[in-house]
Amino acid sequence: MQIVSDADGDNSMNKLSRREMIGGLTSGAFLLNGRSASAAGVAALFADKSEYLFEPGLNYLNTAALGPTPRSVLDQVLKAWYELELDPVMMSYANGASHVATDRAREQLATLINCKADELLITRSATEAMNSIALGMNFNPGDRVLTTDVEHEGGLNGWEYQKRRRGVEIDVISIPHGDFDTKGIVNRFEKAMTEKTKVISVSHIISSTGLRMPIADIAALAKSRRVLCVVDGAQAVGGIEVDVRKLGCDAYVGTGHKWLMGPKGTGFVYISKDASSSIQPVQREQGIRYVVGSTGIGSLPLVVGLGAAVEAMQKREMATVEKRVIELRDRAYAGLTKISKIQVVSPPPGPLATALVAFKLPDSIKSNALRGALLQKHRIVIKVTGHLFNGNRISPHIFNNEKDIDAAIDAIRAELS
Repeated sequence: MQIVSDADGDNSMNKLSRREMIGGLTSGAFLLNGRSASAAGVAALFADKSEYLFEPGLNYLNTAALGPTPRSVLDQVLKAWYELELDPVMMSYANGASHVATDRAREQLATLINCKADELLITRSATEAMNSIALGMNFNPGDRVLTTDVEHEGGLNGWEYQKRRRGVEIDVISIPHGDFDTKGIVNRFEKAMTEKTKVISVSHIISSTGLRMPIADIAALAKSRRVLCVVDGAQAVGGIEVDVRKLGCDAYVGTGHKWLMGPKGTGFVYISKDASSSIQPVQREQGIRYVVGSTGIGSLPLVVGLGAAVEAMQKREMATVEKRVIELRDRAYAGLTKISKIQVVSPPPGPLATALVAFKLPDSIKSNALRGALLQKHRIVIKVTGHLFNGNRISPHIFNNEKDIDAAIDAIRAELS
């Protein structure tokens, strides 16, 4: 086997009038490839790669890292940016079209996850959202945060910072790869809690394996002990249905640039009314709008694009999207289990499965080398799982089809033969 090493405008825009710009931004109008987003049209576009800007021949199976932004969403970003530059101060700080549109984006996002708009703060990323929670809490030395050993570093940095600066202790429960006993996981959380536990911090979907965590049970446990439950939903929103009311968590963070396929550099944090006295991000000191004195100027066009991405997802209907990505994921799972040299570490088809499917490699084959070979020889993009284990991850979305999955499985099999 030979595996290579990994090496990790349209001029018509200028003809748009100010009135046309404002109308397009504030009306919520949305077209996919020039066609209205009817149910039939959306279904037909599920695997239409012409709506995306991929290089010709690229088989992109890495949405869990970064999702592609559709042309129709990107158009909204560019229109908003053009409008912003017509009168930067008025559009940024007054009630210009861009500013109004970012308020609308927050309302759309609130509808998507079932909360109130004034419970949401828009950020640059899920990591920034997690940091705003950690730094917005009043910890005392000896207070404890309970988390797991499979969290993304973006969900841990804020707690590590508080450990270094405020003497917070971090307790960790183990979730071995291949452990899908959710009741056992909840029991581990319960046994690890102490009188000093102030926060449970946990991912909704484990980024390395795609395991769907029992968040409602964990949140109920936390509530019974008067402990805050903070959920990292970076791998959930846009890929599965998320209802923060049903989950019962105190705070939930997400990103716009993965499964929602919004612009890169967008995220959010939900903080429930009940938890608002315990979690107070400095960004909310002067209000909840995207640009206020306590946030400074932000990238208004990107947030306009986030709103467009959320609107597109709502028109597709989350239940339909989730069903489709699970179908593709299950196809990948079935194919991977037939390759003898690898071990699939993601949940089998069923209620714990999500669109992520990961596999371990033998020690003799490095995950970054396999990833590099798939890209350079087969034009297939997958993800290295990182420091947790020597393996790779496939994460299809609605722009993928069965041929994409089969091509990836065939290429992996060929490289490992």
